[in-house]
Amino acid sequence: MAGTDRKRPLTAGGPAVILVDPQLGENIGAAARAMLNCGLSDLRLVRPRDGWPNPKAVANASGADTVLEAARLYDSAEAAVADLKRVYATTARHRGMIKRVVTPRRGAAEMRKALARGEGVGILFGPERTGLLNDDIALADAVVSVPLNPGFASLNLAQAVLLVGYEWFQAGDKAPASELVTNETRPATKAELLNFFAHLEARLDDCGFLRNVEKRPSMVRNIRNLFQRAALTHQEIRTLHGIIAELSTLRERRK
Repeated sequence: MAGTDRKRPLTAGGPAVILVDPQLGENIGAAARAMLNCGLSDLRLVRPRDGWPNPKAVANASGADTVLEAARLYDSAEAAVADLKRVYATTARHRGMIKRVVTPRRGAAEMRKALARGEGVGILFGPERTGLLNDDIALADAVVSVPLNPGFASLNLAQAVLLVGYEWFQAGDKAPASELVTNETRPATKAELLNFFAHLEARLDDCGFLRNVEKRPSMVRNIRNLFQRAALTHQEIRTLHGIIAELSTLRERRK
């Protein structure tokens, strides 16, 4: 449908849309078009298979050049979410992880609330053929799942971006009031959380807790998911670092 009116104001902002390992430039362009339809402008690309910039993306964006021109490139999903405080992962498949699952409508309301508090928010979308890896989903605070025909719930990349983005846009006049923070801390960023995970997992390796090589990946994901659900603050992360350091020192003293 045609509907571009360059005389009217252009809505922009919203949560970051993070495309992990996108395969085709055409699909990136179509996703950018869907983003701008819904007032989203922060596009982050993780390892696009066909390189970046990509002329096929521009052709398929149908005028959403501002989104493509501002797109940022990352080497990993971890780097792409590092500055964010709340992350959602999109998937239609059960992954055997304990994760809160929300519809795009519920997720949009939560995102509006988080952004009103000044928290950075992002949405992870996986590659066209396979979707997100479990390790990518473990970075998220919740999973967004679109309630569709259970026998055929397959969406292409741009469709998924459009459905989530549409609910975001529709929730615009229902944004919850900003909540007051009653102490002097703030939600931890993903970078701070990932740094804590690295510290914790290194100490768990040292003490032999993660010695089972075959089970280690799933154990690490389970531990990370546990702390993701806790919605830790910056101060709580610092406290946990201190606890781990003290326990490590105590263990060394007892040797």
